[in-house]
Amino acid sequence: MNTEPEQTEIDPDEVLNRRERIPMDIDHDPFLGGRTLSPWQQKLNEIIFGVDTPAGRYFDVALLVAILISVMTVVLESVSGLQARFGLYFLALEWFFTILFTIEYLLRLSCVERPVRYARSFFGIVDLMSIIPTYAAIFIAGSQSFLVIRALRLLRVFRVLKIAHCLKESQYLWIAFRATQSKILVFLLVVLTLILIMGSAMYLIEGPKNGFTSIPKSVYWAIVTMTTVGYGDIAPQTVVGQTLAAVAMILGYGIIIVPTGVFSVEVIHASKTERHLDVPCTHCDLHQHETDALYCKHCGTVLPRAARLFELNRQSRLESE
Repeated sequence: MNTEPEQTEIDPDEVLNRRERIPMDIDHDPFLGGRTLSPWQQKLNEIIFGVDTPAGRYFDVALLVAILISVMTVVLESVSGLQARFGLYFLALEWFFTILFTIEYLLRLSCVERPVRYARSFFGIVDLMSIIPTYAAIFIAGSQSFLVIRALRLLRVFRVLKIAHCLKESQYLWIAFRATQSKILVFLLVVLTLILIMGSAMYLIEGPKNGFTSIPKSVYWAIVTMTTVGYGDIAPQTVVGQTLAAVAMILGYGIIIVPTGVFSVEVIHASKTERHLDVPCTHCDLHQHETDALYCKHCGTVLPRAARLFELNRQSRLESE
């Protein structure tokens, strides 16, 4: 029986198209374009959501500069000396940028096919939250300080500078977090139990005369000690208390390592899994292959998806002949 893997002629154009369809196009804004948009909406959409045209790049760069200036205005306004001298100017700038970003938000909603979808997206929520604090300050004094949330809008710089693929790494962190949340939850419960036990023990050993006036305050000391922060506002005075404190400090260093290691392993696993697809080979039953693989990396057999591509390619050639 012939066990040699079947080799099929590959059309370079088809392979290129296949490889281009696999990666996620992160540099492309999902709200760019639309079949149901009117001509003026399409033009506005191209300027606001596109980065491949001069008008689109100028718009994004101007928007990023406006965001930076508005955030710096909020930060500088918190300085009492500057507030006393330039308070009116800061207030005018806040309202100017708020009105500007409000108009921009409404324009974004008006030039997309599904405005509700954009409003519920990450950037849509950030855009809305970046203008609400100024209006809320009319009724709640000081709420304009939350305008610093506009700094999140600077994430658009990744797409403007054509490095949006860097944001893909954040997906690995989210996948790792979801995979480790149960483990970390159990770990935190164990740590909280240890903290409660050590705090209660320190309360019994030291007592109110040495500053440990209650169990909650002793638990606070245990948290500060085991996290290696060490404020020093409360410290044990007896030999037994100092011995327990030394044990808590050593445990603190050991505890820090556990969630870091667990999370790091999941991040590495997520990054490796993302670069492979579970496509079984029909010859050796190997499942994990590269996302753009056409042949099995173990035996060289044509993978099922590639076989379908080759069949379509063969049929198109027969029709052309």
